[in-house]
Amino acid sequence: MVRRLAVLLAAVLILSGCSEQRLFVVRAVAAGIPSLAPFFEEDGSLGKDRRGLAPQEAHSGLQQGNTPGLYGGTRDQQVCDVDRLKDFLTDPRNRQKAREWARIVGITPDRIEDHLDDLTPVLLRHDTLVKNHDYKKGKAVPYDSLLEAGIAVLVNDQGLPAVKCSCGNPLEAFDKDPEKVSVKFEDGNKKWAGYEKSDVVTVKPSPKPLERIALLDVDDPDTAINRPVGTTGEQDSTFDATKQHEVPPVAGMTFDQAGQALARLGLAVAYDGDELPPGDAAVTGSTPGPGTPLAFAEAVTLSVDADSGSGPGSGSSSDSGSVGTPGTPPPAESDTSTPPSGSGTGSTPGKGTPSDEESESGGGTSSGSGSTSPGGGTPSETRSTPGGGTASSPAGGTATATESTPVEKTTPPPASSSSAPTASSTPPTAGPPSVEPTSMEPTSTGPTVSEPAASGPVSSGPASSGGPGTGEADQGPA
Repeated sequence: MVRRLAVLLAAVLILSGCSEQRLFVVRAVAAGIPSLAPFFEEDGSLGKDRRGLAPQEAHSGLQQGNTPGLYGGTRDQQVCDVDRLKDFLTDPRNRQKAREWARIVGITPDRIEDHLDDLTPVLLRHDTLVKNHDYKKGKAVPYDSLLEAGIAVLVNDQGLPAVKCSCGNPLEAFDKDPEKVSVKFEDGNKKWAGYEKSDVVTVKPSPKPLERIALLDVDDPDTAINRPVGTTGEQDSTFDATKQHEVPPVAGMTFDQAGQALARLGLAVAYDGDELPPGDAAVTGSTPGPGTPLAFAEAVTLSVDADSGSGPGSGSSSDSGSVGTPGTPPPAESDTSTPPSGSGTGSTPGKGTPSDEESESGGGTSSGSGSTSPGGGTPSETRSTPGGGTASSPAGGTATATESTPVEKTTPPPASSSSAPTASSTPPTAGPPSVEPTSMEPTSTGPTVSEPAASGPVSSGPASSGGPGTGEADQGPA
């Protein structure tokens, strides 16, 4: 009897240990390295990654798409050739690819050109987790991937990566726990210089569709770029990224309102938590506090009473979050000339600590071992259409107007309801969630280097599309 109990106890301990070590396989994608099964041939004619762009320290593992300086920019308008991608996807010879591409995006093939016109080319400044797609045997095959900083992508009006420029692969938001992933470096994608587990970023939708995206110029870090959404750089305007702005008083605002007030000054939001709080959760304070001068893309960590919101990830807030809302007047602009401590830095990240392993066998292929597509190496031909063709809103909540473009104000307007009109909008319609069968991920053909033995990574269904919503965003600076 004692021996039987000991065996049962050992079995329980083994099973519990396996469940704790269960990780999701993520394939590393290095800048400038061609994919094995892309939608579009990667010969450099469609898009150009910026190789050697060092990943930036992440102030938070979870960042919303309206975060100033989340992405980088360059005035080279050939980073992503949108017209060429249009020609390719509308070519009758590529009809099946176009159907699959549109299915992943959640649109009909006849809307591909209009959809591409709404996207904006940027460069990743952080190593970023996404759901990527190969094209195999006439089907789009999903897999989770870590894109290296410097990779060129098209983002939608919620700031989410939507297309990998160099190959045209459609991208979706990463929908798994970033702390439970195992990054595989294989198929020529070697671990790049500057890679740090703690600096990996997952992008969440902006609370409201953007009109402009505030980028940091990768060629001149002292310069920032305002890029209107849906343009490729021809309408860019620049501003001084070293100019400092004082942190505004945010206590009493909702999380969304505080984020919008900071974004208008070019400041990023950080939050020490495993997930973003509800958009209507009450902010109780900030670090650093009000009046502290910060440069473009520097972060302010918000303290939030999460229990005051309507639920995790709800993102609902009935107010517009305008800086001129009564009771929350905008702060006066700081004229200090003290140089910033550095763009894109801030608090210690609260998420994004994946484990990683590097395959030295060189035997992995996109369609075989090491692939994270469902079915253990066979194409995932049963993947359901996400959202039924309707893009979803962030976390199903009521969106609030936002803008990632900083505004330079000289004098604060009167604190009255007439000083800044509240922007009203209709929230995006959330489409029904897609269902994808759960399957065990294939393990590497050789022993792992840095990961403990696990029962096998698990692949779950695709994320809901963070596609364009409806509504009217706040106006940016003149």
